Amino acid sequence: MEHHSLTLLVDIALSIIFATFFAIIAKALKQPLVLGYVIAGLIIGPLFGPYVGGKLTIGYVKSEESIELISEIGLILLLFIIGLEIDLKELARMGRSMFALGVLQFFLGVAAAWFAFRTFFPPAPGNFDLLYFAIALSLSSTMIVVKLLHDKFEISTVAGRLTIGVLVLQDIWAILFMGIQPDLQDPQILNVLGSLVKGIALVAVAFVVSRYILSRIFLFAASKPELVLITSIAWCFFLCGVAEKLQLSKEMGALIAGVSIAAFPYGADVISKLSGIRDFFITLFFVALGMKIQAPSASDLGLAFLAVGFVLVSRVLIIAPTVFFSGKGLRAGIVAGLNLAQISEFSLVILALGVQKEHIGKDLQAIVLTSMIIASIISTYVILFNDTIARGIISFLSIFGVKENKEPLESQVTGETKRDIVVLGYFRIAQGLIDGIEDDKPSWLKRMLVVDFNPIYRQTLESKGIRWAYGDLANPESLHHLGIEEARYIVCTVSDMILKGTTNRRLLESLKSICRHHQPKIILTTDDPKEAEVLRNNGAAHVIVPGKISGLSLFTELSGMVDVNGSVTIVKSTKAKPKKTTSNKKKVKKTK
Repeated sequence: MEHHSLTLLVDIALSIIFATFFAIIAKALKQPLVLGYVIAGLIIGPLFGPYVGGKLTIGYVKSEESIELISEIGLILLLFIIGLEIDLKELARMGRSMFALGVLQFFLGVAAAWFAFRTFFPPAPGNFDLLYFAIALSLSSTMIVVKLLHDKFEISTVAGRLTIGVLVLQDIWAILFMGIQPDLQDPQILNVLGSLVKGIALVAVAFVVSRYILSRIFLFAASKPELVLITSIAWCFFLCGVAEKLQLSKEMGALIAGVSIAAFPYGADVISKLSGIRDFFITLFFVALGMKIQAPSASDLGLAFLAVGFVLVSRVLIIAPTVFFSGKGLRAGIVAGLNLAQISEFSLVILALGVQKEHIGKDLQAIVLTSMIIASIISTYVILFNDTIARGIISFLSIFGVKENKEPLESQVTGETKRDIVVLGYFRIAQGLIDGIEDDKPSWLKRMLVVDFNPIYRQTLESKGIRWAYGDLANPESLHHLGIEEARYIVCTVSDMILKGTTNRRLLESLKSICRHHQPKIILTTDDPKEAEVLRNNGAAHVIVPGKISGLSLFTELSGMVDVNGSVTIVKSTKAKPKKTTSNKKKVKKTK
């Protein structure tokens, strides 16, 4: 037992060390970090075998028990964190169109996969390979999507909200399937209803305990962050144990534990405290995936690539038309479909349970795992360039007469307050501008959108009521989905000296093109007075020349200090004791 514990500790240490090494290489090569994690697992796992050239050992982690345990711990805490991110109030606000999109995406996806792959997995009584494969291909990776969209600051965009909405509903379908999964061999209505009743009862008990007991425990522990963290994880594993006793999956218990904590007032605080260990277990999860990779046959590898291609095409074909006909725009639908083009962690959970219950064989699990890894790597690039790919698809469709005449405004889709004052770049000038607005025109703050590449100011701005959005000014086309076309005033507070990859002149032409249906007043910044004249002639409503403004400000200050005789007036404030009937007055003393 002691030897096994030491082996597990060594295996986890090796996983983290190799993951760090290959993640650094991936970052240096500008590749996704996930790729580095998977390669690390591949290198230290058993695939490479104990020998290379008959001498050198590469596959350090050889214990299948260690790999499974690492993967299971990572998966349980991963689903717990996913549960914490599920906002039930947001789900209730999604509306009928969002619910319809979630229903159509999953059930049409399952049906399409069933018919597309039935020749590879012929349906037969007692054979569930095709059903598991179809369901696995219809679920997207919440973890990968949320992480990549968060890194790109696209969670709050129209396409981002659609993506998250579909992911939440996918999780619900997965939970429902896990509830009836134990009864697939003997699908009697009483057994299925019994599993559903157990699941509903577990959810109800979890919410009652979290509301009336856990809320008080967290209130008591609030001053001790480590106690909040330990209590959260204890709650997770407690519900995992209860779920297992009820013959439900441990992973389902972890998800319910997360959702129940997210529902009460301290949910956001728990999420923030758990964020530190989230990346640690995400890393272990992907390393464990790499360890599980087996040497696939040519036919299995071909089927895995075919599955990845099916996922990418089917997501766009199902989601884009649904979103387009609901009035939310063709581009938003295509981007949402591209965002969801991968295979979920839930699929692995469902398949693992299927193997345990002998519904499917390990060969199918290996094919889906290979497909998931390939899709995860490809998806990182697809999401990175989702806007460019979407506009390319729209351009191609326009050849056949399918086009979006006018993309709907973001405020029309989301129902949010229109942000008609847009500030591009958040540097010294913008900071001074917002300070002035905060002092004299605070009502303007809720009308403002600040676009910048540095997220360090995001929390500060959003606390004032200003919306912050990530944007690369060197690529103005990417500004389309931020709602800039709704603006009445656009202010670029960054001069050409600071701008990277573009100039105010090029930016002016791009903004005029983006806002061609409703031309706003555009205010730009330049250090060159001659360039200011060119910008005004090209359509800028006003041009700021910081050096000139600073000089005029200095002249105004100096002219107030020097009299006609050349004497300098120094203004001093005297701290006289306040009187009830008179106000304090400033005294002026002249000196030569």
